[in-house]
Amino acid sequence: MTTDAGGPWLIVGLGNPGPEYAMNRHNVGFMVADLLAGRIGGKFKRAGKAQAQVVEGRIGPPGPASRRVILAKPTSYMNLSGGPVNALREFYKVPLDRVVAVHDELDIDYGVLRLKLGGGDNGHNGLKSMTKAMGPDYHRVRFGIGRPPGRMQVADFVLKDFSSAERKELDYFVDRATDAVESLLTDGLERAQTAYNS
Repeated sequence: MTTDAGGPWLIVGLGNPGPEYAMNRHNVGFMVADLLAGRIGGKFKRAGKAQAQVVEGRIGPPGPASRRVILAKPTSYMNLSGGPVNALREFYKVPLDRVVAVHDELDIDYGVLRLKLGGGDNGHNGLKSMTKAMGPDYHRVRFGIGRPPGRMQVADFVLKDFSSAERKELDYFVDRATDAVESLLTDGLERAQTAYNS
């Protein structure tokens, strides 16, 4: 594990840029990143030459438990996320085990969270691109969106907005996922898993 306790973490919300995608299931990572930015009192700004928007700040109580963070939303499309994320990681000198990807997950029921370190991409194009660019050993906060109904194609399902029934609970689930990211940074993976891997 990393030894520099004061070094930054890079939290990446995965999604597609543009208002037409804003409420898609595939964009739940952006929703969590936006809420985190609000909590630390920052606004996303373009990140120099990297294809991303970033906010810098701190998470956690003042003192030794506080963590320096760079929140990022790639402005490339989902399947090209790896290049911008790796560029940010190198610029800010963030070790791979301090990168956290927040993303939608088909194989988990809607609203259920799973936190883990490393693993496969499970067919998720954003993770596939990140792993190709950096290797697999980064943290993931997986936000369940469930499987498509009937014979709907996965690609169509993830690029559709949350249903009206899902939207009733969406704010609560996004809030909980944001809490889970904060817990991962301040309490460590095992304690965060115990608290949030419902």
